[in-house]
Parts: sequence; structure tokens; C-alpha cells
Amino acid sequence: MTQRTRNPLLDISAVVDQALLDKYGLKLGDQILAEDKHQPLYPELEKDYKVEYIAGGATQNTIRVAQWMLPQAPKSTTYFGCVGKDHHAELLREVASKDGVDARYFVDESTPTGTCAACIMGGERSLVANLAAANNYKIEHLKEAANWSAVEAAKVIYSAGFFITVSPDSMMEVAKHAAKSGQYYCLNISAPFLCEVPPFKKTIMELMPYVDFFFGNENEARAFAKSEGWETEDVGEIALRVSKMPKENGSRGRVVVFTQGKDPTMVATNGTVKGYPVTLVPADKLVDTNGAGDAFVGGFLSQLAQEKDLDECVRAGNYAGGVIIQSSGTQLPEQCEYK
Repeated sequence: MTQRTRNPLLDISAVVDQALLDKYGLKLGDQILAEDKHQPLYPELEKDYKVEYIAGGATQNTIRVAQWMLPQAPKSTTYFGCVGKDHHAELLREVASKDGVDARYFVDESTPTGTCAACIMGGERSLVANLAAANNYKIEHLKEAANWSAVEAAKVIYSAGFFITVSPDSMMEVAKHAAKSGQYYCLNISAPFLCEVPPFKKTIMELMPYVDFFFGNENEARAFAKSEGWETEDVGEIALRVSKMPKENGSRGRVVVFTQGKDPTMVATNGTVKGYPVTLVPADKLVDTNGAGDAFVGGFLSQLAQEKDLDECVRAGNYAGGVIIQSSGTQLPEQCEYK
């Protein structure tokens, strides 16, 4: 079983026209947070366009991929996050359940469910996220007996760095528990700004001794190195240095995994670093690269939960990333053909 926390969003995805983009000042390829002027966008999409609902947010995307690739029955993954008490929360539960995820949402009755408008045109997207209740998770929900039992039963616990801005105390609680119990605790940098803002970086460093698997992409790796004062942009060297940082559970080394798009994925552990080539998706099949990193981690963790070796974990991650970029948004085929 794999358990994860991160801001849950209901993705409201639709093919739109230039007029709608112009109306709300949106640009294809952008990812922005909603301002007051964007609030009417969400009901307008649902009223005037053919929309698809997807259980979104970085970690919810990761857990959907992991569940898709796990051979066990549905609900072998558990997810925690915060939603409102509204129709969008009901839709989010419905689509998460359809993907086989055991979603255990804390309900904030005073705040609407977080949503992300995915406006698609010509194969490109403009994303407008309204985080709302997704920002309001509380550790008390995690500590409820039924929820904590899911933490105790997990083989792998994963947090996106984004959750540092929401409930760092929840992250520290599960990280310390994992170190004591022998579970794997995994952390994703998620975004360069989390290394650049001192209070967020401080939390990363407080978590680091408990981190067994540390993920990021090349830009996040370099932001981490810069925040440490390391005068190198070599992603492999950065991975190696991070892997050697002090660790609470010293009986096993830290594994650091940095993806680089189409360039080799760098993996460092036990004093060595290795580059894994990426199998490129033909250009004519490439639809949307958003979500590739989340999918990579989902694929990787699906094999880690089965105690597969690093080579197999990386192979599964690359497979999942390759699948997700062949569709718009984080939509998965009905059947997983990974072997």
C-alpha cells in the first residue's frame, strides 16, 4: 500500500476557443493561480463547454498513476487532502474512486473545493488553479484512528514539496513514523521556489534526515544546489551530494532521483551516480508534457511498493511518463500494459 498527501484539485478540462482565452487574459502554456477576475471561468466552462473531470493536483496525479500500475485490487493506495462540502467535492470523490484510489478527504465546510481549469486549444493548455480548500488540511484529520491506521499499513509514504505550504507538521509526523517503523518516506522538491523561500527550505532540511527517496527535476535540483551554496549545475553531482546528507535511519542509504525531460534520469545512492536513458516518445505522438514528472514518480513508487530494484523502478517511471505525455491532461488508458 502507498499513502500520500498533497493539495487535491478537481481538474475541469475542456477544449476551448481563443475568445474564452482572451476574455480571461489566458495564454497557452501558462500555469497560474486564479485571481478574482478568473472566478467566473469555472462555471462558464461547465455551462458552455464539454468538460471532463479528473482527480488532479500533483500528488493525486502521482497516486492515480501508481494505483494504475499496481497489480493489486483497487484501493491499494490511500490519499489525504482537503476539500470543501460541495458538488465539486462529490465529483472529486467520484473520479478518484473510479481510478481505484482510497481518497480520504478532510472537509472544510467554510471553503469551496479546489479546482483547476484546464483550457485546451490546439493541443496546448492554459491552467488556472483555484486552490481554495486544498490549502486547509489539518493534522488532526491525519491523526484520526482510521486514517492513522492507513499510515501504519503503508509500505511507502510520499509527500510533494507543495504540501510544505499547507501542513508541514503532517509531513514531519509521517516522516518520523516511517523512519521508526522501517517504511519508505519519499519527498519531491516539486518546485524551485520551495528551495528559494527560506521558511520552506528550512522545512525541507528538517525533513531531509528522514527522506529515503528524494525526487525532483533538473531545475529543482539546481535550485536546491544554489540554496546550499554549491557552485555546480551538474545534476548528477548534485544528486550525489544530496544522497550523502545526514540520515536518521542510517541502516539504508538515501536514493536521489532527478529527471531531466528527454535527457537521462540521474540516480544517486551509496556513493555512486548512474544515468538512465529515457525512451523517447515519437514527436507525432507527443500531446502534452504537463504531468510527466508526477507520472514518473507514480510509476517509480508502484515498483518500490513491490520491493523491485532501482533499475525496475526507473524503468516503470519512464514508462508512466511516456504514457501520460501522449494524452491531454493526466488521463490514463483503461488498461496498463507495463510488463
